[in-house]
Amino acid sequence: MMQELQHDASAPLPLPPYSPYSDFHLPRPAYATHDSALLNPTTTEPYHDDPEGYPPPSANNSTTFLPISSSKAPEPISPSSYGAAGPSKTRRFVICAVLVVVILAAVMVPIYFLDIKKHNNSATTSGSSTSGGPSSDGDGTSSQSHVGAVTGGDGSTVVTTDGDTFIYNNPFGGYWIADPENPFASGARPNSWTPALNESWTWGVDRVHGVNLGGWMVLEPFITPALFQPYPSAGDEWDLSTLMRADGTLEAKLEEHYAKFISEQDIAQMAGAGLNWVRLPIPFWAVSTWSDIGMQGDGTSEGEPFLEGVAWKYIVRFLGWARKYGIRVNIDLHTVPGSQNGYNHSGKRGQINFLNGIMGIANAQRTLDYIRIIAEFISQPEYQDVVGMFGVVNEALLSAIGRPQLSAFYYEVHNTIRSITGFGEGKGPYISMHDGFDGLQSWAGFLTGSDRIILDTHPYFSFRGQPNDQPIATSEDPATAGGSWPGSACSGWGPGMNTSRQAFGVTVAGEFSNGYNDCGLYLTGVNGSQSYGGDCSLWEDSSTWNASVKVGVMQFALASMDALGDWFFWTWKIGNAADGVVRSPLWSYQLGLEGGWMPTDPRSALGKCEEVGVTGTSFDGTFSAWQTGGAGAGTIDASETAAYGTWPPATISNVPATALTLMPTYTATGIVPTLTYITPTPTGSATTATVTATVSIGNGWFDSADTAQAMTAVAGCTYPDAWRALDSAAPTAVCNWA
Repeated sequence: MMQELQHDASAPLPLPPYSPYSDFHLPRPAYATHDSALLNPTTTEPYHDDPEGYPPPSANNSTTFLPISSSKAPEPISPSSYGAAGPSKTRRFVICAVLVVVILAAVMVPIYFLDIKKHNNSATTSGSSTSGGPSSDGDGTSSQSHVGAVTGGDGSTVVTTDGDTFIYNNPFGGYWIADPENPFASGARPNSWTPALNESWTWGVDRVHGVNLGGWMVLEPFITPALFQPYPSAGDEWDLSTLMRADGTLEAKLEEHYAKFISEQDIAQMAGAGLNWVRLPIPFWAVSTWSDIGMQGDGTSEGEPFLEGVAWKYIVRFLGWARKYGIRVNIDLHTVPGSQNGYNHSGKRGQINFLNGIMGIANAQRTLDYIRIIAEFISQPEYQDVVGMFGVVNEALLSAIGRPQLSAFYYEVHNTIRSITGFGEGKGPYISMHDGFDGLQSWAGFLTGSDRIILDTHPYFSFRGQPNDQPIATSEDPATAGGSWPGSACSGWGPGMNTSRQAFGVTVAGEFSNGYNDCGLYLTGVNGSQSYGGDCSLWEDSSTWNASVKVGVMQFALASMDALGDWFFWTWKIGNAADGVVRSPLWSYQLGLEGGWMPTDPRSALGKCEEVGVTGTSFDGTFSAWQTGGAGAGTIDASETAAYGTWPPATISNVPATALTLMPTYTATGIVPTLTYITPTPTGSATTATVTATVSIGNGWFDSADTAQAMTAVAGCTYPDAWRALDSAAPTAVCNWA
C-alpha cells in the first residue's frame, strides 16, 4: 500500500533533486550522498580501530569473525554487462588471487581489530544474562562446542539472553556482536550510515533517528493502560504503587512488566528499522527511595511507595542489548524527588516541589545526588561508547520554577557531572537539558563555553488545548496526503531547530509523535478529557484505518522527522488495553511499522519539507569547537557564571522573602548508594548456560576522587512532606539546617 515510501536496500535511496543543502540547509548527510568518507569519519578515539564496512551486505552473514567489505551499498550492475563474455584466464587468475586475499583478511584482520578469538572446543555451554546467550557457530546457529564472540548481519540467527532465538532482519548493513566473556565489546553497528559504537559520533554530520522507551521503567497510564485499569483511582505511579502494595502485588507485577514489556527483539527491530538511538526514561527509584519524606498534615510521616531498586538490573540488561545491536543510548532521568512538573510521568501528579516552595532546595539537593550517582556509573569506560547522552531532568516546568532557578540548577549539574568525567570529547556523555517548555529561542547563548551540553525540546501539537480537527486523511497520494499537518510540522518546528543549532549548539527533539490530536485512552490522564473536535474512536483503534488515514499519518511523520533533523519518537511501543487493543496507536512507532504508517527507512523523510513547499533557516552543520568538546570546552563565559553560578539560587518561587533563609535543607552525611553491574536471572534455556566475564565489569563509580557523602535529613529536625510542601506554612525558625 505504501510502495512509494518503501526502499529496496540493494539500490541507492531515492533522493530529491540534489542541492548542497537539505530542506533546512543542513549539509546532506553521508547516507544521502553515499560519501564513504563521511560514513567513516577519520576523527576517532585512539582505540577505534575496527575495519570499516563489515559485514558485507549479504542476505545471510553470521560468522565467528567479521569479514571486511566496502561500507557502500553494492554498485548496481549496468545493463550493458548482461550477457557479456566470461573473463579471460588472466582475469580469472587475478580474481581468484583477490578472493584468496579477501578470505584471508576476513579471517585474520578481525582477530587483531576486535580481539575476537576462537576458543578451544569444550563441552561447556555458553551464554550469560548479559552476553546474548549461547555462542554461535559460523552460520549463527546455537553451538554447544565453544565459547566465543559471535556476530551476524541480515538473516542471521540471534540467541537472546534467555536462550530464545529469532532471525535478525536488517537490510541496511547493520550487524550485531555478542561476546559472553566480554559483555562490553562495542563494535556493533545498526546500519551502514551510522558509526559503529566504537567509532566517533559527529554532530552535524551523523543524525539521530531515535525512539523512546516510554512506559517501561517509568509507568504512564496511556502507554501501559492494562496495568492501571484494575485500579481506577490510580492516576500515576505513586497511586498505583500504593494500591499494589496494599494488595501485595507490587513487586510481582512490576518485575513482570520490566521483564516482558520490552525484549531484546525490540532492540533488534529498531536497528532493522534504520534507527540508531534510544532514549530511555528512568526513575530515581531505580537507585533508591526514602522511607521518611517528612511530616504530613495529620502529624504522621510516610515513605515513597515506589518499588526501590528493582528496575536497575533491567536497565543494565538493556544497555547490553543496545551495545549488542550498535544502538546509542540517551539515559533520561524522568522523575525527581518532589516532582519537577506535576505530571503523572514525574511519579506523582499535582504539586511541583522541585525548586519550588519551601522544600524546593532540599528536593534539588537530593536530585543532584541521583544525577551524580548515575553519572558515575555511565561514565565508566565500560559504558562510554553506549551511553552518549544523559538527560538530567525531564520537562522541568520553567513557568512554575522560574528561569533563574532552573538555569542555576543546570549550571550546577554541568559542574557536578564534569567534575566526575573531566572536560573534552570522549569524557563522559553529553548533558541534555530540557527547554522547560519556554521555547528554544529563549536559551540562545546559555552557558557559552560549557562542555558538551544539548538543548532538548518536545514539540507536540496534541497538548495545546485546540480542536485540531483539520483532516489528515485527505488523499492516498503521498505528494498531497496529510492535509495541512505536514506543512504545519515543517513550518512550526524546522526553522526553530536550526536557529537553535546556531544560537545555542546541539539541539535535539527528545520527544515528538504522530499525535496531532489528543485522542487516546488515558492520553490526557486517567480522568482526562479531550479537546479534539472530532470523534476520538477512530484514533483509538488503528484496525479501522483506511489507506488515506495511513498515508496521511505517514506524511505527517516524515515531515516531522525532516523538520526536526535529530529526533526521538515518543514512543516505541504502546501496550494493549484490557480489551487487547492498542488505544493510542498514533503514539506507537512499532505499531506504525507493522501497520504501514511509519517509514521502514527514516532516511525517506529527507526532502519532505521541501516537497510541501516549506523552506527554513540555514545551518551549515558546523558547531563551535567548545560545543562538541573541543578547544574552549569547560570555560564558561563570565557573564553566565555571574548570572547562574551561585548555588543554591538566591530566591525560590513560592517562598516569601522572609522565609528564604529558613528553608529546610539536607546535610551531606548520608551513605551513597552505588549502582552495580547486575542483570536479571536468566530464564528459559539460558538458565543452564553461564559464562563468567573475563574483563572488568567496573565498580559502578568512575571517579575514585569523588568521596562526598549523600544528602540526608538533619537529625532532630522536622521536615514538611517533600511531595506536598506547598500545603505547608513557611518556617518561622531555623532548625539548624546544615
